[in-house]
Parts: sequence; structure tokens; C-alpha cells
Amino acid sequence: MTAAPPQLKWGIVKQVLSGDSIIIRGQPQGGPPPEKQINFSYVVAPKLARRPGGANTGDDNRDEPWAWEAREFLRKKLIGEDVYFTCERPQKSTRDYGVVYLGKDAATAQNITELIVAEGLVTVRRDSSHTAPELAKLIELEEAAKSAGKGKWGNSQPSDHVRNIKWTQENPRNFVEHAHGKPIKAIIEHVRDGSTIRAFLLPDFNYITLIMSGIRCPGFKLDSEGKPDPSVTVPFAEEARYFVESRLLQRDVEIVLESVNNANFVGSILFPKGNIAEALLREGFAKCVDWSMAFMKSGAEKLRAAEKQAKEKRLRLWKDYQSNVQSFTGKEKDFYGTVVEVYNGDAVSVKSSSGATKKVFLASIRPPREAARVAGEDGKVPPRTKTRPLYEIPWMFEAREHLRKLIGKKVHCVLDYISPARDNFPEKYCYTVTMGKTNIAEQLVQEGLATVVRYRQDDDQRSSQYDALLGAEAQASKTGKGVHGKKEKTAHRITDLTVEHSRIKHQYLPSWLRALKTDGIVEFVASGSRFRILIPKDSCLVTFLLAGISCPRSARPAANGVNAQEGEAYGDDALNFTRERILQRDVSVHMEGTDKAGTSVIGWLWTDGNVNLSVALVEEGLATVHFTAEKSEYYRALKTAEDSAKAKRKNIWSTYVEETEVEKERADGETEEKDEEKTTERKVNHEKVVVTEVTSELHFFVQHAEQGTKLETLMAKLRQDFTASPPIVGVYTPKRGDLCAAKFTEDDEWYRARVERVTKTNVSVSYIDYGNKEVLPTSRLAMLPPAFTTDKPYATEFALALILLPPDDEDKSEAYKTFVKDVSNRTLLLNVEYKANSLAHATLQDPTTKVDLGKALISDGFVLCEKRREGKLSKLVEEYKEAEAAARKGHNGIWEYGDITEDDAKEFGAGR
Repeated sequence: MTAAPPQLKWGIVKQVLSGDSIIIRGQPQGGPPPEKQINFSYVVAPKLARRPGGANTGDDNRDEPWAWEAREFLRKKLIGEDVYFTCERPQKSTRDYGVVYLGKDAATAQNITELIVAEGLVTVRRDSSHTAPELAKLIELEEAAKSAGKGKWGNSQPSDHVRNIKWTQENPRNFVEHAHGKPIKAIIEHVRDGSTIRAFLLPDFNYITLIMSGIRCPGFKLDSEGKPDPSVTVPFAEEARYFVESRLLQRDVEIVLESVNNANFVGSILFPKGNIAEALLREGFAKCVDWSMAFMKSGAEKLRAAEKQAKEKRLRLWKDYQSNVQSFTGKEKDFYGTVVEVYNGDAVSVKSSSGATKKVFLASIRPPREAARVAGEDGKVPPRTKTRPLYEIPWMFEAREHLRKLIGKKVHCVLDYISPARDNFPEKYCYTVTMGKTNIAEQLVQEGLATVVRYRQDDDQRSSQYDALLGAEAQASKTGKGVHGKKEKTAHRITDLTVEHSRIKHQYLPSWLRALKTDGIVEFVASGSRFRILIPKDSCLVTFLLAGISCPRSARPAANGVNAQEGEAYGDDALNFTRERILQRDVSVHMEGTDKAGTSVIGWLWTDGNVNLSVALVEEGLATVHFTAEKSEYYRALKTAEDSAKAKRKNIWSTYVEETEVEKERADGETEEKDEEKTTERKVNHEKVVVTEVTSELHFFVQHAEQGTKLETLMAKLRQDFTASPPIVGVYTPKRGDLCAAKFTEDDEWYRARVERVTKTNVSVSYIDYGNKEVLPTSRLAMLPPAFTTDKPYATEFALALILLPPDDEDKSEAYKTFVKDVSNRTLLLNVEYKANSLAHATLQDPTTKVDLGKALISDGFVLCEKRREGKLSKLVEEYKEAEAAARKGHNGIWEYGDITEDDAKEFGAGR
């Protein structure tokens, strides 16, 4: 340790130029502090390589041996440290020489020249003209280093101490990809401006120019030689560079390479004392830039927050800043709703829980656009020719289809900004829309089905997830997805049969008629029963009319010179009903023909799995059954739906009156007179029942309607008992004929049941209160508590009176299915007609339409009439026989190909 002489100057080491030269920054004096380069007296260090370019064209772009070690020795000791120094300029010299002392106390500071000589990293100048004691001390230290074999005086090969510097990177983009976004150790070598640095990437000494991701500081005006022009002052440029130099220059950092801009790299600098980009933004020395922020792996939101602080304080670059951010409150700002319609790739219609529907634009994105029109030889730009942008603009249809998946799904909408009205377009409410954790706009951009809107740097009116959108776009562009693809996508060629009507019958209809069902997408709903459908398989648009119904006309706005038209009663309700269920949904259709003009196809449409829209409209009282439906296989379903709507007085049936009170009284009087005149005639004593189960033989189980509440109470008590005292598995041993408790598979609830058959592994039971049967393991059975054995079974078995099933198995199956549809979920009137084989046979009647369900089955050709001889049944048998004759004559159902009965077939009534 050598004591420092008095009268020293103080400073902070800014930069180490070589093993014998440093730059010291002095005390600030109202601006950037003064700087001085000090060359160490009496020593010479190996020369460092210089970057090629300009005047550097020789061999000095390679290190001399030990040059890097000498520089690194000083860098690690001195950068950012307090030092004292002496300074003098010898005659005929342009450089300042002196001695530098490390330490905050001048009296005890270390002599840096002596330290580096002792390490054997520099050579002492042995000039006979110098006799200063300092020189003698240095020579003594050098000799000691030589004796110890330190540094350059060791035995290692000089070539081992020369860096292999890669001054340029041949393929910067590949270099970035091979880095895989991992931090690379680096040393900052030069600060060009506040947001641009040069650095060595270690350990391979790749020399790069790096632009900091996400920010931009004021730059310097360059002269003709590419150097900063001192005559031009750029506000805050020098201050920003000083801010970075004082913190990063020649410091150990880590760099994450994220992209490439021309020959320069774009990335983030990881610094132990904090993010320099955040600090620059927070102090108002920089602004966020969108193009490079898109490449950031993380931290973009912190940069935005730092910039926001500077804006609010109006620091430096933001001294004149005026915010244009809008503030919102209430339900409009933040609401949940269900998507009911989508538009061409950038907007959806959302229905909130209150029933209000709002058009929601996706913030900060733009859907695929038409390619720019090129001016012709005459210099004029041709007019637009695209009439259907959805199909003709590349990727527009795919964007719409991507959004169409949202229909019927619940989304969260957060309002970001309101775009003002302009160019005859109304103002737009722009939201960030999420489904779960998925940002819908980000997903679109990621798939290359939308692009991100670019804003002015001071425009904060943008998506709250703007940086995520930029990142998604950068990824889509990198992988060439969607609109970023190199190959030009052709437009969808759609045949518009709503205009080219002549092609429907000859080109498309034959194949549609042969197909059982054809898939389509409902593009537009004109009324409750009229729509425009896209048939993807055939790439055509067609107008479609629902078969079998008449729907009230909805109101129509004025268009193309035609005055507005008022709608019929419930016409708009029918339109809204249909829109909510099928607009932009995937549907299945079956075409049956065309209208008289041949401009539209007529057929049946199913949505939501297997819902017949014609039946749904009729059931809701928004349409009536058309006479053309009588020959259709869906006629029974339509009539049943219409009867139900009438009974419930729904919509168009709200004022419907079935019959007057006088007519009812007259009918009742006539019935009483006939009963008195003919006591041997058929007795009619209708009971209100609900059918709970139907067997394949058309036997059915019923519950009396008035006992429904009593049964529900009984079941509730049974389940309460089992919840309070759960049965022990394996204790109960079932026996045939036992009354027990059984746990039904479908709802996992306990019911009363009777054991019908016991096998080694399973038990067959029948549920006595409902009539259905099931095979269960013994683990799902338990002993029925005595309190629940006294009530008689609530389900009673009947057979359908005067009905015989056809001989063919397929016909039997159709009869069964039709009967099940007729009796399901309805209250009916039951009348016991007779008993056969100890089983009561009964008729069932619809209470509202008075339709006899057995007779209806005969009329539609599903079953045959049994010819019984009882006198009291003669009139009923005659009616049934007339219905059968009409079905045979009309070739309905089983009679389609003629008479299926044989004279000697007793099962069909022969010989009776």
C-alpha cells in the first residue's frame, strides 16, 4: 500500500479503455458532469482490439495477448467506484498522464498502477530520463511479478490470451432463435443513446448492437460521418444517455434476445439493480413503442405502468401531455352476457342477464381487409366489386367462423374505449371480451385472423390487453398464419341461389331430395319461417322456407324504394324466437321441394340436436299447422303441439275459445238422456291420469293425476329415512315377490319396488309406483321400512282397448314409438272399456281436443282394430273399423303397399 500524495482530484470511474487508460467522471456542474481520460504514468498495456469499420482497416481488430485480462482486471475493480487521481500533460503530448488511487479516503487509497503491475498485466516503461521514486517502485513490482510468473510473465502460450471476437453476426434472426429466449451474460461496451447499446455476449465474444425492447429514447442527430452532430440539440437525448451510462456502461448484465430489426438485435437487459427500461420510462426519458414491445417475453405491463407514472407527473418528454383516456362506470363498463350473433370478424352481439342486447366490438383489432386496389393505366382506382365481403375477402369467413363458436356461450365484457363516429359510421363501443381465461381478440390475432390496430405514441385509447395482442400478432407473423401467410388465399366461391334461382331445381335440388339430412349454417333470418342458409358441402346460399306451418309476417323496414310494412300479430315474436335458436347456428335440413316460383326451397329444419323448428314454433303458439302438413310424417307431432298451444292459450291462441258454455250444457244433457234410455250401452267414466310407462305390447301404466302430490310426499319421506339411517350393503337378501326399496340408476334415488326375479349376480325389479322395470345388483336394494308398505301401488297397468299390433316387427316398433310420443308428459282421460285375461283394457282421450288416441293410431295406419262382440262396444268398434277402412284406403302406414291381413288370421279378428 502506498500512501496517496496530497492535492488529489476526486471522481468516479466511468469506463476502462485498456489496461493503462480509464475515463473518470467528475462532479456534476448543472448538466452532464465533466469527463477526463487518464493514462497511467510509466506503464504500457497490451492493446485491445478495435471494431472494424471507418479508419480501422488494419490488424488492430484483434487483441494483443493479455490485453483483455488487463482491461477486465481494472473494470472489475474500478467501474462506478470513487477514485482520486493526479493529472499532468507532458510537453509535446496530447494526452493526460497520472496516477489513480482507489478508495473514498485519499490518505489510505490504493495505487492502481502498482496493483496492475504487480499482477503482471502491463509493462513498466524503463526510460533513463525518469528517475522518480514511483518508477523505481514499479520496476521492483514488475521484477517480483516476473519472478512469480504472474500474468503475461507466465509460461502459458500468448495465443491462449487473445479473444476470438465475432464483430458481426451473419444471420441475426437464426442467432436469436438459437438463443431460445434464455438470458445471456454480457458486458455493455458502449451506450449510443438511451435505448441503444453495444455489448459483448459472453463467453463467445459476439459483438452486437442492441435496441431495448418496448422503449425508445430521444436519439442524436448524426452528421455526414455518422457521428452525433454537436450543433443540433435533441431535448433529453444527452440526459437519457448519461442516465444509462452511469448505470450500465461496462457492467455485468444479462441480455434476452427477442427479435431483430435490420442488422440490430432487439431485446431486454436484466440488471441486478432493476430494469433500466422501466427506470427510463418512469423518469420521462423514454416512451413505450409498440413494435418492439410485441417481442417481449414478459414485463410489458410494467413498462406501461412506468410510462403512466411519468405521464401523470408530466416529466420531461411528457411535459405537455394531455390524456385522452375515457373513464367509464356502471354496467356498461363491465358486464356478463351470452353471445347471440357475430359479425365479420371484429364484433359480437351480447345479450345481458337483463335481456338487453349490445353490439360489442373487439378492442384494438381489425378483421381481414380487402387488398389495396391498384390504379389502372389511366391512373384511376377501380371501384369496389365485392358484393359479399364475408366470402370474397380472404380469411374473413374463417374469422367469422372462429367467432361463431361463441354463440350461446357466456362471456365477460370490459369496456376499454368508445371510438367516435366518423365517415358515416356510428360510434363503436370497444371491449376486451373473455370467455373463461381466454381473450377472444388475442385468440383471433394468434390464429392470423385479425391484425392489431397501430396507434399514435401518445394515444392511450386502446385495449387493456394491447401488449398481449401485439405479442400474439408477432407470433402469428413469425409462423405465417392466416393473413400473414406468404401464399395468397383465394376467396370462397359461393353460388348465390337467392339470386340465381334457375339453378335450384336442375343442379342442386335432386341431390338434396335424395339426402335424408343436409348440414347448413343459417346466415340470415327474415321471419319466423323464412331464412337464408349456407350449404357448405355445395358452397351455395339458398332461401329456405319451413314446411308444414303458417307463420305470422314480421315487420319490414323500408328498403330499396319499398315502404316499411307493419307486421302481423306475433310476427316479430316469431322472428325473435327463430333468431335466438338458429341464427348463425349449425342446423340440419331436409328439402322436400320448392315454392311455386322456384325461388326458395321448402323443407324441415332441426337445431339443438333434434328439435324440429316447425313443431317448436307451433308449440309456442307462434305458428299454425298448414294443411300441406297432413301428408307429412311430422303431422301428428304438429297437431299435438298445436293442441297443446291452444290448451295453454299461448300467443296467437291467447283469445281462442274451444266451445261455448251453451254447447257444453247441451252435450251434457244429451248424454244423460241416452244413459237413461239405454243402460246396457257403453259407460263413460273418465279419470284424469298420467302415463308413466309404456311396454312394447302397448300396455301402459298410469297414475291418477290427483294422487301426484301424495306420491311425491311419500317418496320424500322414504328418502329422508334412508338419508338419516342409510341401509347396510349386503344385509338384505331379496326374494321373488318381496316388496323392497330400490335405488334407480338414472337419478340415484330410492323408490318402492317389487322383486320379480333373482339371479346369482342381479335382481329384476319393477317400480310399483311408476311401472318401469330394471335389473340391479343387490347392493342397490334394501328392506322397505314397514311404514311404506301400507300404501297401495300408485301405478296401474292397462292395455289399449280394441287395438292389435301389426305382425311385422318394424311396424310394431313404429306403433310403440308413436304411442309413446302421444302420451308422454300429458294429462289424459282414461275410460275402462272391458277386461280380458284379468287385465283392464281402456281408451285414452286428449282432454282438450277430445281425440281418442287409440283411434288416432288406427287412422294413421300404425295398428289394427280388434273386432270384439260386446254389444256395449259395438258403436266404438264401428268407429274404429271406419278409421281402419279409411287408413287402408289412404294407404297410410302399414297399409302403404296393400292389405296386410289374412282371412284366417285369428290375431286380426278373423272368425269373430
